Amino acid sequence: MKYTVEISNKLNELLQRTYDAEKGFKQAAEKVDNKTIKDFFENSAKQRYTFGQELKTEIKAFGQAPDKGGSTKGTLHRSWINFKSLFTSNNEEAMLEEVHRGEKEAIETYNDILHDKDFVLPPSTESLLMRHRNAIRETLETANIFETAVS
Repeated sequence: MKYTVEISNKLNELLQRTYDAEKGFKQAAEKVDNKTIKDFFENSAKQRYTFGQELKTEIKAFGQAPDKGGSTKGTLHRSWINFKSLFTSNNEEAMLEEVHRGEKEAIETYNDILHDKDFVLPPSTESLLMRHRNAIRETLETANIFETAVS
């Protein structure tokens, strides 16, 4: 029983981060004028919504309840995006810098769970987390390309 609770707690941590990322991407999309970057943010928000649904399904498979909302840290991060956008002349660059920071943290969280030696993830869970992490890496790479282009 403890094993499944531990795994679901880790997955709920990822779920919170996913909620935060989805909200952050939606907020960033509202604050930029560049259509390509706006589309990137909107598509990233949709992707995180899908990730959230997948994580909820996985948590339920362990017989646990998924968390309902984002984290306090995510709220603070989105507040920082709001604050930063007020004082920067290049809104797109500021938003992309925040995406860069958030995505790096997300990848670290996924890696921590994937490499945790205290328990072995079921193959289906490990595969799901690796797929999410790799997609986040692609988002980070795209954000870096956009950031270079607008700076």
